[in-house]
Amino acid sequence: MNFFLRLYAFYRVISPIIDISLLAFFLYKIYDLLVKTQAIQLVRGAVFLALIYGVAFFLDLPTMKWLLNFLVPVLFMVIAVVFQPELRKMIMRIGQSDFFKFDTKPRLGQLESVITAAEILSQQRRGALVVFPGKVNLKNIIDTGTKLNAELSSSLIISIFAFDTPLHDGAMFIQNGRITSAGCFLPLSEQQDIRKSFGTRHRAALGMSEQSDALILVVSEETGAISLAYDAKLYYELSPLEIQKKMKEIIDKGSWGGEAESSSERNEEKDMLIGRAKDL
Repeated sequence: MNFFLRLYAFYRVISPIIDISLLAFFLYKIYDLLVKTQAIQLVRGAVFLALIYGVAFFLDLPTMKWLLNFLVPVLFMVIAVVFQPELRKMIMRIGQSDFFKFDTKPRLGQLESVITAAEILSQQRRGALVVFPGKVNLKNIIDTGTKLNAELSSSLIISIFAFDTPLHDGAMFIQNGRITSAGCFLPLSEQQDIRKSFGTRHRAALGMSEQSDALILVVSEETGAISLAYDAKLYYELSPLEIQKKMKEIIDKGSWGGEAESSSERNEEKDMLIGRAKDL
């Protein structure tokens, strides 16, 4: 009996810590979700209206309170229409996100293998589309392609995106250091101000970055330009060094992370592949 009483007393002591920790985790996840879907603007607008209403209530301004009581329902309807894309993305991420999935990090060595392949494909004017999923579950899109579960290598990436392969037009997904699927179909961007010169690959990369926290690398078949798409933004025509720097920057500050690896084997593979590409 004394044991249970002591256990209960211990629980009463630590329960506020557990309560506050869970609340902090919950609020952080909500904030992270709002920032990534650009719905933080809705929160700022709501806070601004709440402050105005608080001032009107505190100073007892009847006309202002009547006007706000009349306008607030209308404003919420207008917000729901104007920010419909942001609200839809937020709801999609709530349904797709795995809040307890922390280790979704591609290693730096894996990124370098992809960048090496992208550099060679760029020289040969071969298009490519490579997706690094984040915490948002993309199983429904991964399942649209051909499952491979193959070991990641620059040679295999180059082979898959060759002109005469059945998988070269779709997107490749890389998770946990392996090529999980290729030939996948990505959603196209809904943005209206995209360059007319951008083809389907760039629109698909932007569309994927609008609906998830994935990091997408694109190689243009027409120009050979290497680009990155992330968080509904397209970083167009970057050099391999800029691509590497930008990917590391996104990994370090986002829901990703990086791990340094020995580069001797990767450099040897890169030299071999570049030499082979020059012979083609």
